[in-house]
Amino acid sequence: MGIINSEFILRNETARQLYNEYAKDMPIIDYHCHINPQEIAEDRKFDNITQVWLGGDHYKWRLIRSNGINEDEITGDTDARVKFQHFADMLPKAIGNPMYHWTHLELKKYFDYDGILNSDTAEEVWQLCNSKLQDDNMSVRGLINASNVAVIGTTDDPIDDLRWHKAIAEDKDFKTKVVPSYRPDKAVNIEKPGFKEYIEKLSAVVGYEIKTVADVKNALTERLKFFCENGCKASDHGLDYAVFSIMSENELDEVLTRALNGETVSQAEADAYKTAILLHLGKEYAKRDVVMQIHYGAIRNTNSKKFERLGPDTGFDCISTRACGDELVKFMDALEKEDSLPKTVLYSLNPFDNAMLDTFLGAFQGTEVEGKIQHGSAWWFNDTKRGMEEQLKSLADLSLLGNFIGMLTDSRSFLSYTRHDYFRRILCNLLGEWVENGEYPNDQKALKEIVEGICYKNAARYFGF
Repeated sequence: MGIINSEFILRNETARQLYNEYAKDMPIIDYHCHINPQEIAEDRKFDNITQVWLGGDHYKWRLIRSNGINEDEITGDTDARVKFQHFADMLPKAIGNPMYHWTHLELKKYFDYDGILNSDTAEEVWQLCNSKLQDDNMSVRGLINASNVAVIGTTDDPIDDLRWHKAIAEDKDFKTKVVPSYRPDKAVNIEKPGFKEYIEKLSAVVGYEIKTVADVKNALTERLKFFCENGCKASDHGLDYAVFSIMSENELDEVLTRALNGETVSQAEADAYKTAILLHLGKEYAKRDVVMQIHYGAIRNTNSKKFERLGPDTGFDCISTRACGDELVKFMDALEKEDSLPKTVLYSLNPFDNAMLDTFLGAFQGTEVEGKIQHGSAWWFNDTKRGMEEQLKSLADLSLLGNFIGMLTDSRSFLSYTRHDYFRRILCNLLGEWVENGEYPNDQKALKEIVEGICYKNAARYFGF
């Protein structure tokens, strides 16, 4: 028998009661992910478990690499069955890693498999999963429906025409709301390769040549308006680190001109440009009731040899220890001074930032919605059992846990909705411990409101879904 059962992670009676009565059956709002809306629009079906499980999943790739497997047999053209075997061979060594739990939650939820995946059972699991994937209800939309997903927030570039979102919205038979999220990183990262080429593409979309910082701001505002007309409720910014540096408009125009000529700009100049664009966008988000999400604290593409071969988002990033609290305060304060601070969700990849962010929240809250400024769920390398517990405990210590907007997948996989179940079990177990330790009363009305809020209702209210 496997490890997934009705008591998985739920170590006390109150936890089991909270999970089963209030958490388990709540719909899912996956307000930040990286799945492809085209695959939803076309209702893609997968040929085999490797395709749906290992394709594009750098979490799994990292672990298989750590088991000494050649890159060709991880991300190359090697047979899908061989890739799956490498994953199965690695998995028993992943004790304590969330991948072990995620894998078996997915096998139980979608394939009704009660066993343990390892080298010996790989063929059995391969045959079972591939057989079930042929069923009509195992298409992309079938998996979404089976997961009880109410809303999906994808991550989309400003130049996207949103054709797939429009197609999904027009299909009245599909009940899950799929909304775009505005991700303008390529227009913000002036110092990174491809900036000049990207601005040329943005110019083509808006229909005029972008020469000045004012042009960039106008173009991004036009595209944001288009996104909002197509259901956008949130933006997302992936920053290596938080920035706040002020230059005059003339100085910034000179920096932009050099970048558009293919010249190198300094990091200080890049930080000032980013600050100007982010402040402008923050004001625009506030006008349109768009949530601003900021992810920061990653050192990206650390292995230059592998980056040249495989490109970005392939599993060669790590946690940065750079301190960004001062810059975040200045950035938020600049928007607050002009009454232009939007609803904001902050995510740091460095777990040592938890307390800093949780004290930061109380300095910039507002009356627009409960918990206007949010500490986002444990992100990326932190969405482990311990990482989630530490984020929840820190938020509870220093702010209002009951207003938390809860979990997201941040994933490219249609099987990863079980991460919401994983989070809900961890949440209920923690609350159950506090109740049974006598640290919080067994007040079912209050507990029901807290659990249902964090699992679904807070996010629905916060984003306006």
